[in-house]
Amino acid sequence: MSKPRVVIVGAGHAGGSAAAFLRQYGFDGPIYLVGEEPLLPYQRPPLSKAWLKGEADADSLALKPDSWYAEAEVALRLGGVATEINRGSRTVTLASGEAIAYDFLILATGARARMLPIPGADLANVLALRTAADAEHLKSVLGAGKRLAIIGGGYVGLEAAASARALGAEAVVIERENRVLARVACPELSDFFQRYHGQRGVTFELNAGVEAFIGEDGKVTGVKLADGRTVACDAVLVGVGAHPNDELAKDCGLDCAGGVVVDLEARTSDPHIFAIGDVSHRPLPIYDRQFRLESVPNALEQAKQAASAIAGRAGPTPEVPWFWSDQFDLKLQIAGLPFDADRIVVRGNPDTASFAVFHLKGDLIQAVEAVNAPPEFMAGKMLISRRTPVSLDKLADTAISMKEVAA
Repeated sequence: MSKPRVVIVGAGHAGGSAAAFLRQYGFDGPIYLVGEEPLLPYQRPPLSKAWLKGEADADSLALKPDSWYAEAEVALRLGGVATEINRGSRTVTLASGEAIAYDFLILATGARARMLPIPGADLANVLALRTAADAEHLKSVLGAGKRLAIIGGGYVGLEAAASARALGAEAVVIERENRVLARVACPELSDFFQRYHGQRGVTFELNAGVEAFIGEDGKVTGVKLADGRTVACDAVLVGVGAHPNDELAKDCGLDCAGGVVVDLEARTSDPHIFAIGDVSHRPLPIYDRQFRLESVPNALEQAKQAASAIAGRAGPTPEVPWFWSDQFDLKLQIAGLPFDADRIVVRGNPDTASFAVFHLKGDLIQAVEAVNAPPEFMAGKMLISRRTPVSLDKLADTAISMKEVAA
C-alpha cells in the first residue's frame, strides 16, 4: 500500500514550516512543496527592517538550509504556479502542465498587497512590500538624498519609514485617517508612534486622500493628494492592507469568507484539504469568533495544526494570537485582539518609551500592546489565555510587579 502524499501550495513561512513539522512529527510519505517565488521558504518580517538596511540576505533569512529539502525528501517546485485544484481526482495542476496527485493538500498561498486603482499606479517605483524581490527593489531606490512616500500608516509602513531614515532617506507617511495605526491600534499607541517617528525626521500627511501618482519618463515623481497638493518623492510604498490569495480555494468550491474557512485543525470544508497562514479564516476560541490573521506566530501555529492532523497526533495547545513590530529602537509586542473591550489601562509612561496599553472587557484582559515592556507582554499573554480576572488598580500601578498582578 502506497504512503499518503501531501502537496503544499505556497512556499512561504506557513508552507515551509508545514513541510518541516510533517517530517518532525514522523510523517514519512512524499511531500511536494510548490512556490511561486524562485527562493526557498524564508522569513518575511525582516524585509521591512533588516533587509532594507542591508543587515540580512536570502541565506540568513532562509527557514532551512538548501540541503535540508533533499535530506528530508521534500520535492520542490519553486517558480511553480498552481492553477487548478481538482477535488474529485485530488490533483493540483501547475501552469507548466504538471498535475500532482495528493492525499492531503495544504493551501498556504498567503495574501497579496492591496494596490490603489488610481492613475499612475503602473509607474516605475510604485511598490509594495510582500516578497524579497519587493524589498530588494525598494532598497535600491533608498539612500541619502532620496524621498520615500508611504501610503498607509500601518505597521509595515512605519517600519519602512524607520528603515528609510536609517538609510539617510526622507520619509513621508500619507494616511487617509486622522492618525497612524488607526485600523490596528488604540489612539494612545498611535500618538506615541507618530510623535516618536516625528522626532526622528519622519513627516506625516493625515486625513489625506490620494488621487493619483505623478511621473516623468515612466517613473513616479510625486503623489497627488485629494486637496490638490503634490508630495514629491523618488519612490512610493503602498501599504494599505492585503487580499487573501483564496482564488484556488473558491474555484474548487471550498467555503471562503474573506479567506479560506478552516477549523481548529486548519481543515477546510473538504477533509482532504487544509489552509494555513494569511489565507485562512480561522477560529479564535478565546473570542468566540472566526478571523483572518496575518502573522508569523499564526502561520506557525496553523502549520503545526495541519501537520499534527495529517501525522495523526494530538494538535498543539491553542495559542493567544500575538504580533510584533520593530521600529527604530522600539520593540512593540502585542498579545491578543481587543474584541469587545470596554476600557483601557495604560501601565507606565509613554514619555519613557517603555509602557503597555491593556484592553479589557470588564476585568478580563483581551489584548495588550507593550512597547519595550517584555514583562507586561508575557504576563498579559498568559492572563489572556487563562481568562484570569485582574485588579485594574494593580494593573495600572508600576510599583506592583506583573507577577503580583497575575497572582
